[in-house]
Amino acid sequence: MVGVEKLTALKVTRLSKPGRYSDGNGLYLQITKALVKSWIFRYARGTGEHFMGIGPVHTVNLAEAREQARKARLLLRDGIDPLMHRAEALAKAKAVQASNRIFRDCMDEYIKSHKESWRNEKHQKQWEATLVEYACPVFGKMHVRLINTPLVLQVLEPIWKTKTETASRVRERIERVLAWATTQGFREGENPARWRGHLQELLPKPSKLKKVRHHPSLPYGHVGAFVRLLAREKGIAARALQFTILTACRTGEVIFAKWNEIDLDATVWIIPKERMKAHKEHRVPLVRDALTILERLKGLDPVWVFPGAKQNRPMSNMAMANVLERMQRSDITVHGFRSTFRTWAAERTLYPKEMPEMALAHKVGTEVEEAYRRTDLFERRRALMRDWAEWCSVVQPTQGQVQCGDAEQQTPPPGTPTSVVTPEFPGVSRAAENSPPNRSTSGAIPVHDGDSMSHDEPE
Repeated sequence: MVGVEKLTALKVTRLSKPGRYSDGNGLYLQITKALVKSWIFRYARGTGEHFMGIGPVHTVNLAEAREQARKARLLLRDGIDPLMHRAEALAKAKAVQASNRIFRDCMDEYIKSHKESWRNEKHQKQWEATLVEYACPVFGKMHVRLINTPLVLQVLEPIWKTKTETASRVRERIERVLAWATTQGFREGENPARWRGHLQELLPKPSKLKKVRHHPSLPYGHVGAFVRLLAREKGIAARALQFTILTACRTGEVIFAKWNEIDLDATVWIIPKERMKAHKEHRVPLVRDALTILERLKGLDPVWVFPGAKQNRPMSNMAMANVLERMQRSDITVHGFRSTFRTWAAERTLYPKEMPEMALAHKVGTEVEEAYRRTDLFERRRALMRDWAEWCSVVQPTQGQVQCGDAEQQTPPPGTPTSVVTPEFPGVSRAAENSPPNRSTSGAIPVHDGDSMSHDEPE
């Protein structure tokens, strides 16, 4: 039998003492110690007593609260627990909402939640750009639950054989976004972008297809002549390129260099792991000529070693490439000087193979060997970089073996013309201090393909 309703709208407004006030039929007005008023429905089921919240007074009035309590009593009459019924309805509503999530939204949320762990802003932009260019035109606006293997193949097959490295990254990124969507409850089942045991049966193995694009680089015997010409170039970008050559670092590592990473007294530059391709902190020994460049740049910007044209921003990643263009050397690349350094170390020094690889911040050996390696051979790498700087400072003869490292250096044949580049900023060769730049000379320096240190999408 339905009980008598005891509360009125006026009484609900006037009540202020904390407690529970019955309206009958299981409906109560609850007032907390903080004087917050809300409706609850009290009912017994099995051996226990349960309370179901109906809502606060300022959003649910007395009549609405009574109607919600009436519906709850009807559920109980039919043997249905009101709280369980509400939870199931909420789950269904969420499932419907989740099933309508599109790939582009999932991609954006994945990037937002993971970008802090990525190396830099450039990596984030590359991550997003590859999916926007290749995946989104196919299924960017499609419900993520509907994405299947044929759709993934529709993205990958056109670029798998021509842009293998990029295609591999696109596949991996699609896989990650779909895995994230699955954990969020937006889709079910196997990941259609997974490689092992799935796409590997449908697509050729990347290592069998991969055509490594070489970064065109100078033969190491012509670096000294190039550095002499580079020393005549004005501007911060030219100094950054000199610094890049001397340290054998990547473009991104140099242009984002900050003063708080550099210890001029200890002559070391410590690049944080967040900016390294291998996600591992890298110590770079600073040789004399590199220190000279840094000393002259101090005071230009409190944060960035190589500041850009825009205030509070580092140099553009195209600035050093523009220097090469200005020098009429668009046939070589900034990254190619890493290849030049590696080839020089292999052919002209007696340092062990892992030394230049560690200087280049490459992975050396297996993961187990990496884990057990207790040193980065910093002091030995310092000697290596001193020898490299010495090589870069001299216009080399066309013949004659020069051994560095653990062997005694052999002097060139008598009468061989050499020109040592002064470390003074901006840096000009002693032999050419009084001569105007000769563009035809730069064009005479040969070029060769560097070793395989690149991909078709540099990161």
